[in-house]
Amino acid sequence: VTGNRSDLEDLHLYATPREQRFRRFASLEFEGQLYMTPYDFIQAVTNDEPKHAKKWRSLSKQELNQILMETPPVWKGSSKLFRNLNEKGVISYTEYLFLLCILTKPHAGFRIAFNMFDTDGNEMVDKKEFLVLQEIFRKKNEKKERKGDEEKRAMLRLQLYGYHTSTNSVLKTEGEDLVPRSYWDTLRRSTSQALFSDLAERVDDITSSLSDTTLLVHFFGKKGKAELNFEDFYRFMDNLQTEVLEIEFLSYSNGMNTISEEDFAHILLRYTNVENTSSYLENMRCRIPEEKGITFDEFRSFFQFLNNLEDFTIAMQMYNFASRSIGQDEFKRAVYVATGLKLSPHLVNTVFKIFDVDRDDQLSYKEFIGIMKDRLNRGFRGYKPIQRYTTFKSCVRKELYSR
Repeated sequence: VTGNRSDLEDLHLYATPREQRFRRFASLEFEGQLYMTPYDFIQAVTNDEPKHAKKWRSLSKQELNQILMETPPVWKGSSKLFRNLNEKGVISYTEYLFLLCILTKPHAGFRIAFNMFDTDGNEMVDKKEFLVLQEIFRKKNEKKERKGDEEKRAMLRLQLYGYHTSTNSVLKTEGEDLVPRSYWDTLRRSTSQALFSDLAERVDDITSSLSDTTLLVHFFGKKGKAELNFEDFYRFMDNLQTEVLEIEFLSYSNGMNTISEEDFAHILLRYTNVENTSSYLENMRCRIPEEKGITFDEFRSFFQFLNNLEDFTIAMQMYNFASRSIGQDEFKRAVYVATGLKLSPHLVNTVFKIFDVDRDDQLSYKEFIGIMKDRLNRGFRGYKPIQRYTTFKSCVRKELYSR
């Protein structure tokens, strides 16, 4: 049975941007609730739009059980998990938000995340503790709901969470100054034992009506009795970050060991708010005429650095770099001090050539950090297609005619 989107398309008007993106990429429906496949999730974080206009395919109970039966245990995880599962998996809206959080977090934050779920402090997370996430994210989402037709919002909640929700919030809704900036901050601020015990009671009420998902079976086994230790949790998060980066890298490398400096710039600028991206690309083409290429190790280390951007910003402020421009050696040293990552000289030079718009061989806070902070919104909004039309020859011509 196939459900057409047009019947419920007007619900899009009542959805937040994150909800809209999930609904646009989701391809499965079970008992009224929408799900992504692992393939849908990868598409949602690496593409602007789905490759094909989708209809929600209704799963039978038998089909869902078969999918879950084929889900590998957590100790069999790898950086190809989502690609191997492909269409054989179901990811809920709450899990989609959780996975997006993982993609932009530093490795040092993985321990914090684990401790958030480990409410009894036994160094293991069970299924019930993990499901508290469902309630925290739902409560956070309800704070951001648009005003309007309550019936439509109720239909949306049913579609996204699989059950009707009351408007009585377990999380504190008063005092908007306390509303965290992100879902990750919501988790961090929601770790008090009292709050977790309230939510845990609520989880007992809803667990019976929730269907198992690929993630729940992967973490806690087919019977839901297994417990998750930190090593497996860390490995899952690290593998997911690596997998998405590999997919992005491979989409540009055409089977080669490197991507061009220009392609690296394309990937960097995809999710930013930069209006005139072509000026950055032209700037880089003119200043790096000889293509050397960026390896995957360089590519991965740079994005690990971006996930540590908050610590790097603090380091910049401590050294008073935030108020003035810095050179490549200072940049490399600040990155290492803040994150422990050693970026290659070629990679740092490439970054400078992209973002050093005034060509003074210095990078200012505004030229780099302001733009890169935008990129941490990856997956929460689409990127702008960047045209690839300027050649090095046209760059040289522009330089000659401008004299």
